[in-house]
Parts: sequence; structure tokens; C-alpha cells
Amino acid sequence: MIDLYTWTTPNGRKASIALEEMGLDYKAHAINIGEGEQFAPDFLKISPNNKIPAIVDHDTGLSLMESGAILLYLAEKTGRFMPTDTATRWQAMEWLMWQMGGFGPILGQVHHFVKYNRGKSAYGEERFSKEAARLYKVLDTHLADRDFIAGDYSIADMAIWPWASRFEWQEIDLAAYPNVRDWYLRIAERPAVQAGYQVPKKVNEVPMP
Repeated sequence: MIDLYTWTTPNGRKASIALEEMGLDYKAHAINIGEGEQFAPDFLKISPNNKIPAIVDHDTGLSLMESGAILLYLAEKTGRFMPTDTATRWQAMEWLMWQMGGFGPILGQVHHFVKYNRGKSAYGEERFSKEAARLYKVLDTHLADRDFIAGDYSIADMAIWPWASRFEWQEIDLAAYPNVRDWYLRIAERPAVQAGYQVPKKVNEVPMP
């Protein structure tokens, strides 16, 4: 059994989608970041950086924070959703790092400046919206000749897709990125993605372009 500490954010949904896809037994614990529950002392013991998601794997006794590390751990634990040949494995790894270092952080800034604080910083809105558009173009170009990020569906897709699922928050028209749109819909139709999206509670249906 795995305890998942999470909330209804893209990073949280990475972990719940992976757990659903891998068919692992888990129990979700809601950490309401809007109420500051991520700063509770008990949660700090699991996630020293006060961020969701975090897991405790009672099979191994390991606890992990950081969504990318959790995806890698679960893929290794199950032997699923990570390519085994060297070239494709490292392609999945580089795009996982692309999400962790660029796509997620930049889109998070778009959410901050465009959705929640519009009008407070024209520079911030322009800077991060422009970079978001560039990153979507990078992704669209990569997906021009493939169905998934690296060979078959993998944890790289599970990492990137939840951030793309907030395209409306980012004021991104996926029609302008047809390869991303097709990839997005391909993943959105997966039952495990539909289930994982609603963890730890249902907020809305999976957004569809």
C-alpha cells in the first residue's frame, strides 16, 4: 500500500495518474494547500520542502517528495512506463527534465500572473505568456511525427499532460498546436488519466479543447 499526499494541482495529478496507470494500491490523503496544510509538522516529516505530492511506500518503507522523483520511483518499482532501450529511455528522461525545469515552472508563473493577478505586472504577464507559447511550440514540433513523447506512452507523458490540462488558465488555444492537441486528447481518453485527474477530489471534468 502507498499513501499519497496530494492536492488538485498538475504536480499532484502526475502522481495519482501514475498510480492509476500502474494499478498500484494506494490511499490518497488531501493536503489542502489553500489552507496551508502543507506546513503541518506531520507533513513536513514526509515532504521537507512543504510541497505536494509526496508518497510513503509501506512495502519498502521509503517516503519521497518531488513529483519527478515519484514518477521515476514508481516506474522502477513496477517496471512499467519507462523505455528500456538506452536511446528512448534517455529521451523520456530529458523530456521529464524539460517538464520539471521549464514547462511546469513557466506555466505556474502564467497561472500566477495571468489567472490570479492580472493587471499587477504587465511585464510578468508578457514575459511568462510568451515563454509558455514558445514551450508549447517546442512540444508541438517534437510531437509532429510521434504519438507520445518517447516511444510508447510513458512517465514523460504523465508529467507533461497535467500541466497542459490547464491550457484555459494559460489562455492557450490548443488548436494553434495541433500535434499537442491530438496528443492531449489521446491521453485524456485513458481511463486511468480520467480517474487520476479526480484525486483527491473532483473539481471539474477533464478540460477538452
